[in-house]
Amino acid sequence: MQTIRRANDRGRANFGWLDSRHTFSFGEYYDPAHMGFGPLRVINDDRVAPGGGFPTHPHRDMEIVSYVLSGALAHKDSLGTGSVIKPGDVQRMSAGTGIAHSEYNASNEEATHFLQIWLLPEKRGLAPGYEQKSFDADAKRDRLRLVASPDGRDGSVTIRSDASLYVSLLGKEARVSHDLAPGRGAWLQVARGAVAVGDALLAEGDGLAVSDEKRLEIVGEAADSEILLFDLGA
Repeated sequence: MQTIRRANDRGRANFGWLDSRHTFSFGEYYDPAHMGFGPLRVINDDRVAPGGGFPTHPHRDMEIVSYVLSGALAHKDSLGTGSVIKPGDVQRMSAGTGIAHSEYNASNEEATHFLQIWLLPEKRGLAPGYEQKSFDADAKRDRLRLVASPDGRDGSVTIRSDASLYVSLLGKEARVSHDLAPGRGAWLQVARGAVAVGDALLAEGDGLAVSDEKRLEIVGEAADSEILLFDLGA
């Protein structure tokens, strides 16, 4: 079964310095029909104005992944971590028993566009942690590159959640496939461009929930389409 979540149907919050689209309920946007999918709880499509950002704030019991599409995001946290996240980087922050962090656009001239992703952890009360790795474009070109997984396999970052995240840069008519084990679902998020999954055409910002299927076939419908594919437990 496949269910499309169209970009224009998402929730929206605009604070001037931040223009955000919410795939699932978040903040003041609440929709009981869209509370998450499996352990995937949040996909926020955030555009941060030059010099803008999130001041220091706390999190608990959540695996948080940041994926930058353009610009750069400056991160600092209560673990003493300081970094700049750029396109190609995948950052994982485990909130666990408690962590505080800030995120700011690293530029005073250009906007930053990134996806903020929250996943429910395998259990509550884990130790907080941080990890960041970079994956170049060639590693994602016309193939699904694993960038986050519970066991950190294939050089991916380790997330303590029943989820594996793949990313791909697809050329027009390029094709990738992914097999799903029994009982597992998938969420496909189009970060830019357009792709087809069977008869479904998905544009930038669209999402696709998949359950009770054995294989996904994804075809690029535009040059340099960028997708995120989550393989998810129940």
